[in-house]
Amino acid sequence: MKPIMIEFINNSSEPLYIQLYKNIRDAILSGDIAKGEKLPSLRSLSKSLSVSMTTTQLAYDQLLVEGYIISKPQSGYYAADVFSAGDDRDMQKIMAPLPESVLADPDQPPYICDPDCFDFNKWKKCSSKIFNEHWGLLLYGSDPQGEGALRHEIAKYVYTSRGVTCSPEQIIIGAGTQQITGQLCRILPKMDINHVSVESPGYLPVQNSFRDSGFSISHVSVGSDGIEIERLPVNISTAVYVSPSNQFPTGAVMPVGRRRQLLRWASDNDSIIIEDDYDSELRYFGRPVPALRSLDNEGRVVYLGSFSSTLFPAIKISYMILPPSMAEIFSRTKGDYAQTCSKAEQLTLALFMEEGYYYTGIRKLRNLYSQKLSLTLEAFAKYGDERVVPVNTHSGINLIINFATEKTADELCDLAKSAGLHMVPFSRITESHAASLIFYYSKLPVKMIDPLVGRFLALLKS
Repeated sequence: MKPIMIEFINNSSEPLYIQLYKNIRDAILSGDIAKGEKLPSLRSLSKSLSVSMTTTQLAYDQLLVEGYIISKPQSGYYAADVFSAGDDRDMQKIMAPLPESVLADPDQPPYICDPDCFDFNKWKKCSSKIFNEHWGLLLYGSDPQGEGALRHEIAKYVYTSRGVTCSPEQIIIGAGTQQITGQLCRILPKMDINHVSVESPGYLPVQNSFRDSGFSISHVSVGSDGIEIERLPVNISTAVYVSPSNQFPTGAVMPVGRRRQLLRWASDNDSIIIEDDYDSELRYFGRPVPALRSLDNEGRVVYLGSFSSTLFPAIKISYMILPPSMAEIFSRTKGDYAQTCSKAEQLTLALFMEEGYYYTGIRKLRNLYSQKLSLTLEAFAKYGDERVVPVNTHSGINLIINFATEKTADELCDLAKSAGLHMVPFSRITESHAASLIFYYSKLPVKMIDPLVGRFLALLKS
């Protein structure tokens, strides 16, 4: 057993466990740690490197998740055979880690997720079953609308969790909300709709999708009950994009009375409501609010959903539920579309849902993220002051942090990075010039929240 040597960079933006994980990963890929070689125990490695057991455990957990090491009960950890065939040196060129400049994109949420947030073993079990028992399905092309098995599972899921009734034929699957929105932008003009009202403040990437597709855009202000319906255009056929169950970025929830008022507006003006239900299942106080689509009796609501917050970052699967009349428009032209989601991933997700693993995972996520949110708010209360105010504290996977400071948002991000936290300027996602940041607290392991938030706020005060 070779000793693992690493010189930690204490003032790095990367937590110690990430530095340790990368060091061991690179040693396995380079052959410095041979396949089958036993790694030091958690206790001995922690002692030799003078780091906590938590740091070592988190590093090993990440290596386990990514398949670089294996765990043998009552024996310990061993380097996995990451080169199963062919010449190792050739494979190393293929498997070499990406440059740090590629991985460390400051505009993106962290690419590494907390291993506790997802049951990768269950996912691998479903994936293996698809390749071992249903591989014949992969010999055929993908359905432009999405795999029927997954659409069937989504129809069951939205009915039980969001109160939405639909058939699989009304569901369209794509790689992310922006891609799905792009398909919607091809359907709406066929209904003589070329104008969209959007929330202000709101989610810029989707707004840009409409603008890039040639739609005229109106910005409608958001109040404590969601979008201000009284300011929506009248006497024209139009569309409005809303997030009534968890408005981004304010966190406003639209009450049932206002939802019915919005549906009346759509009916009176022969218009369409685009409901983005992102993160609605991750609500930590009270029961999730039923979807606006569940109240729609006239076929006025297009429902957008996504798995990006409840699976893991590498899986980009979103879906759109069209009213019957719009689904008919899509069906006439769906041959013009190419499916952007991996067929294997769609079938794996369908099996993952059919076996009940997804539902179990959602319950686990709610509990885990609720704990992380509470710890994050406690840390800001303990180490912060009135100049630092977290908002949108009831749901989702991130917090908006408002700062009363002369520092710019970019300067605050640099400060957070030096403390080991990943934050993004509010202005990168929504229209804002305030010194506000988006903090992805859900990506942090539980035991790292308090010390890292404390370090950041200490730097802010110094």
